[in-house]
Amino acid sequence: MSKDLYELLGVARDADDDAIKKAYRRLARQYHPDVNPDPDTQETFKEISLAYEVLSDPQKRAAYDRGGDPFGGGQAGFGQGAGFSFTDIMDAFFGGQPGAGGQGGRGPRSRVRRGQDALIRLEISLAEAAFGVARELKVDTAVLCDACHGEGAAPGSHPVTCETCRGAGEVAQVQRSFLGEIRTLRPCAACRGFGSIISDPCRSCSGDGRVRSRRTLTVKIPAGVDNGTRVQLTEQGEVGPGGGPAGDLYVEIHVAEHETFTRHGNDLHCTVSVPMTAAALGTSLTLPTLEADIEQGADSGVETSFELEIGSGTQSGTQQVLRARGVPGLRGGRGDLVVTILVETPQRLDARQEELLRELAAIRHEESPTGQVPAGAQRSVFGRLRDAFNH
Repeated sequence: MSKDLYELLGVARDADDDAIKKAYRRLARQYHPDVNPDPDTQETFKEISLAYEVLSDPQKRAAYDRGGDPFGGGQAGFGQGAGFSFTDIMDAFFGGQPGAGGQGGRGPRSRVRRGQDALIRLEISLAEAAFGVARELKVDTAVLCDACHGEGAAPGSHPVTCETCRGAGEVAQVQRSFLGEIRTLRPCAACRGFGSIISDPCRSCSGDGRVRSRRTLTVKIPAGVDNGTRVQLTEQGEVGPGGGPAGDLYVEIHVAEHETFTRHGNDLHCTVSVPMTAAALGTSLTLPTLEADIEQGADSGVETSFELEIGSGTQSGTQQVLRARGVPGLRGGRGDLVVTILVETPQRLDARQEELLRELAAIRHEESPTGQVPAGAQRSVFGRLRDAFNH
């Protein structure tokens, strides 16, 4: 080549290896045929690649600086020297850091990895979900092996450096192409990319560094949880391979149905049946609260019941809302208790009861009721639609 190699890369003659590599990366991203399809750039790319091949190799660079043949008498053409690597082109585009010998190696894989998260399901009562509870759980997960302390080797022994890859965890495969010698790095098959081999595995964990074990944990369920809520226990999941840090344990809550109350968000709903006479005359009922399901001390001061006043003439389906007697929210506040009154009509009457009811009907002039239809109920569907469009 008649062109000066330093000028081709745009570096000074005393430039260090790092400056030469940076210059080559910058030019490769500009002139590589896959990036710049101009036919003239192919020759330029060959020239800068040859320049980098020479200047990145200390022996070839020294020979070139003395005015000699950097290829030792061989043909001075692109891709003929042993120092050029396809990995250098990949580094130019993906920013890989050069390893030993100018190659972009990733290094050996670590045997120590984070463990997986674990999930268990826990059923609790509505009262426990509302006010919180502490539960003991038995979980079966991977824990650190006590025999080898996560190293995987039998006590008294240690992993040894892999002789195939010499601890690199990777081996290079070289192929010839029009670009020169293409070196590709693959995980070492002998050590599976770890760079070391456990010749004497631990008998307890078979070299994994962890064993299965059942243990007991205490989980605190906060007040206000609902179906599907997950409580996270940090680093209480599976211990990772090689004794790596444990994952997290998630406790998914399932709330059992309550015989009295149903939950809608943070509100509680219940239905109270009262006789027809009580609804007509009015009455007072003593009803249990949800707190009655939780064991409380005698002097805890927690109300386990409340008085519900039913006014005279209460109709079936009437609802009474008791503020702040529902479920506490996870972020504060508390829902309401909604009580629906259901008026029961007697189905079986003896002679005396029937006589009294007929007498009452006569007094109220209700012997032959005609029934009442709410205003607007007789309008047809088309009439209602017409009125809606007119408005």
